[in-house]
Amino acid sequence: MSTCCKSMDCCRPVKSNGWLYPTLLLCAYGFFTTMRPSEPFLTPYLLGPDKNLTIEQVTNEIFPVWTYSYLVILIPVFLVTDYLRYKPVLILQGISFIITWLMLLYAQGVLAMQFLEFTYGIVSATEIAYYSYIYSIVDLKHYQKVTSYCRSITLVAYTFGSILGQVLVSVGDVSYFTLNVISLVSVSLGFLSSIPLPMPKRSMFFHRKETADIRVMPSTENVKPAPGNAFPQGSLDTVITSQGLADLHKDVSSPVRAAEHKGIFQNLFELYSDFKESYSSPRIICWSAWWALATCGFLQVTNYVQVLWDHVEPSRNNSAYNGGVEAVSTFMSAVTSFAVGFVKVDWAVWGELALGIFSVIDASALYVMDRADNIWVCYAGYVAFKASYFLLITIATYQIAANLSVERYALLFGVNTFTALVLQTILTIIVVDARGLSLDIITQFLVYGSYFAAIAGLFLIRGIYTLIQSRRKRKRQDGSEVTDGNNLPSENQIHLSEKF
Repeated sequence: MSTCCKSMDCCRPVKSNGWLYPTLLLCAYGFFTTMRPSEPFLTPYLLGPDKNLTIEQVTNEIFPVWTYSYLVILIPVFLVTDYLRYKPVLILQGISFIITWLMLLYAQGVLAMQFLEFTYGIVSATEIAYYSYIYSIVDLKHYQKVTSYCRSITLVAYTFGSILGQVLVSVGDVSYFTLNVISLVSVSLGFLSSIPLPMPKRSMFFHRKETADIRVMPSTENVKPAPGNAFPQGSLDTVITSQGLADLHKDVSSPVRAAEHKGIFQNLFELYSDFKESYSSPRIICWSAWWALATCGFLQVTNYVQVLWDHVEPSRNNSAYNGGVEAVSTFMSAVTSFAVGFVKVDWAVWGELALGIFSVIDASALYVMDRADNIWVCYAGYVAFKASYFLLITIATYQIAANLSVERYALLFGVNTFTALVLQTILTIIVVDARGLSLDIITQFLVYGSYFAAIAGLFLIRGIYTLIQSRRKRKRQDGSEVTDGNNLPSENQIHLSEKF
């Protein structure tokens, strides 16, 4: 029997090292873990009869724990994710999802909700495994395709979940508790879809596996990002360059070097070298600075916006439309992000000014939300704020990724996110935490609007300076060309010189 099986193709295990199999599983994981219809109604659920918490407890004692845990867990997770080769961390994220929603359903009290926020901080920190796994399991030629698939599926899932939650609440009169049961089932399906994922044999830093059969494409240093690779959560998007391929598969001609097993300290040293080289460009520093500053403000706003909505129109007295607003804002964010692919602008000249202008829009939207007495005006301000942010974060992603290799971009993404979380932690301690100023929600959003106004002022000044410098440089070049042309002897001058 065993001899027969060896000779039969049907008895051979199915190969799962192609790009389609892991991509489908990863897309299934992304869809089910993101399709959470209860999330837009988290604050009404906590303030309602199921948990019976006060708005002060939710705002000043519970929500800040997510920020702190996310910050503390991010850096070790970033290194451990690469060392363990992604899949174990994906499974950890799936387990954390399940624990979070089980506690959301059955745990009671402030302390239990704080632990819930801690487990959700693990979920947020381990998100990097989802966006890095695919690059270690598929061929380089499929990077752009699978990136687009993984980004798009999370966008579709979040939009679908928000719409489903709103329809069930408004039309079906479904309770928030039932929405959380649906979310628990969804994240559990996501966890199950992560188990059959193939285990990568290489990773970006600690388990590099060089191969000699990779063809390096012609230089694409000035490649224009293709439309359709927008992503709503501001994470990791990739444009592969020839330098990136060279870095990822360097020294492929040397079998001896390819076979070397590098120690952890040597890998950490290379990580530090990549860090220095990644931030050696002033343009990347500028885009990264905006990324960190704006992401800090964005995370803070999205973390507390439901509290503001409940303040403007209490959910206990009226029907909440949070799910519909999240669906619309996500769709508008996708539209603006998608439109970036069709805009032809010299971002080296106009990029910083664009950051300043759209940061003004963000600040204005937050001021409108803060002063609005009408919930629909508040909703509209949120849609404008979110769409403007994702427009800029998409541009920043393309600009940073265009000239970096895959592993350097993953590193830069982690550093930028960590910086944003440090800033958010400082902002939370000062503005929100019960041990700080513990400001009310209206004053908080006044602070957030002023924060984005300061970002806008900084980049408007920088953008105007860059624009003036660019025009001066162009004038000097034009002037030198005219001068060179005037110094050339004319035909009459040549004849006169010959005559005399």
